[in-house]
Amino acid sequence: MGYTEDMAQAGRLIRDYDGTWDGISGESVARMRAQNKFRTGLDIARYTARIMRADMAAYDADPANYTQSLGCWHGFIAQQKMISVKKHFGTVKGRYIYLSGWMIAALRSEFGPLPDQSMHEKTSVPALIEEIYTFLRQADARELGMLFRDLDAARAEGDELKAKQVQAAIDNHETHVVPIIADIDAGFGNAEATYLLAKKMIEAGACALQIENQVSDEKQCGHQDGKVTVPHEDFIAKIRACRYAFMELGVEDGIIVTRTDSLGAGLTKQIAFSKEPGDLGDRYNSFLDCEEVEGAGNPGDVLINRDGKLLRPKRLPSNLYQFRPGTGEDRCVMDCIASLQNGADLLWIETEKPHIEQIAGMVDRIREVVPNAKLAYNNSPSFNWTLNFRQQVFDAWEKEGKDVSAYDRAKLMSVDYDATPLGEEADNRIRTFQRDAAKRAGIFHHLITLPTYHTAALSTDNLAKEYFGDEAMLGYVKGVQRKEIREGIACVKHQNMSGSDIGDDHKEYFAGEAALKAAGKDNTMNQFAA
Repeated sequence: MGYTEDMAQAGRLIRDYDGTWDGISGESVARMRAQNKFRTGLDIARYTARIMRADMAAYDADPANYTQSLGCWHGFIAQQKMISVKKHFGTVKGRYIYLSGWMIAALRSEFGPLPDQSMHEKTSVPALIEEIYTFLRQADARELGMLFRDLDAARAEGDELKAKQVQAAIDNHETHVVPIIADIDAGFGNAEATYLLAKKMIEAGACALQIENQVSDEKQCGHQDGKVTVPHEDFIAKIRACRYAFMELGVEDGIIVTRTDSLGAGLTKQIAFSKEPGDLGDRYNSFLDCEEVEGAGNPGDVLINRDGKLLRPKRLPSNLYQFRPGTGEDRCVMDCIASLQNGADLLWIETEKPHIEQIAGMVDRIREVVPNAKLAYNNSPSFNWTLNFRQQVFDAWEKEGKDVSAYDRAKLMSVDYDATPLGEEADNRIRTFQRDAAKRAGIFHHLITLPTYHTAALSTDNLAKEYFGDEAMLGYVKGVQRKEIREGIACVKHQNMSGSDIGDDHKEYFAGEAALKAAGKDNTMNQFAA
């Protein structure tokens, strides 16, 4: 219902109680309902799943309609991000939030900072989803509260046109609640453990779960060494577990993002089960690094039969099996096709560098089998973007026969190259990377996993350097507060941002003229009204 209809409905209900509810205002009820659009996490998951599905269809029609997100490790960070997006672009359409397991491990575990190896508490993942949506809903309540104040002011001034305009803004208010793509790592255990955690994440509001094909108890960060993959049937069981969780909870259009780490993973924990030549298990095993065996082999050998020959897969002292070098891309393609054919909606190929043609080469092969295959791609801070793209430009120019003698390829990170033609061309390619990769390499969603981890460190370093140095208090004023005021940063009025004005509204609803409100003339936040 719109604001007016909701107010009328609440008013009728109040009147039905023969005066005993007359202390309640129908308009106040309508305002509180508008500020609490989503009653449960499942309401959020269903709403945001529809948004993602519509965005995926729009991308299929035109790859210019790609989407983006930034990883957030706290509800406040996510809230400020979406407030900023809405302020600068007028809408949150096409902008999501990524929830990174890496940042939970590093910043939100009760054990303290941990590496990205699934050692953090699994319950911390749904807890962060719930926290983020609590902050996003509060951003809605705050923004609507300011509109309600504008409506009251217009009425008090007798400005009917202004009142109608504000009421239209209330009725057409765009929520800050957007899809979260949430990292479930490798499932934190077997398929049953994956299912149980998936349910908690969906109940907290997640409409999209991202799961990877590493061994759960050997899981590594996607940009570190020592990654170990699992046979496809093991991974497919976890995909099914996630789908069952969505279906059970009534989020039928929930999204599953399957990540393959095969490009950087040279090991497997087990030999896949195979029923017949050419099945998934047999194809997985075909990439094992093997040596032919004469006779029965040695005690303790594990042997496989390939083309009538007995082969011994190379097994490390860790009891892990080794893949043949150079097979990563072929395994990635096979992983992606198997995932899409078994219930996945989006792919995630973890690469070692941001190179459009490398990604596109794999996507082209995948699309030969699944034509509408599309990716979520990690624009990772683990890549040295400046060096990578300067080297790409250097190599391209050298191949074209251009003179690159003024540049030292091994030292292209140097500040000396910032203002050179090569440095400027590299920066331009970085600027257009997302647009170009969306068009050429099938990337529907671009995300940065850990950006707010780095921005928090950088901004804190800048403040500490100035505040504890010669600038002292001026370091804070010039570097933070003055910029907040002039750039319209919402939390410059931190009392308002934390919900003080919302609390005042409630006090007035509950106690009327007896309400003891915080936003009086002595509130120092009034200094920021100018």
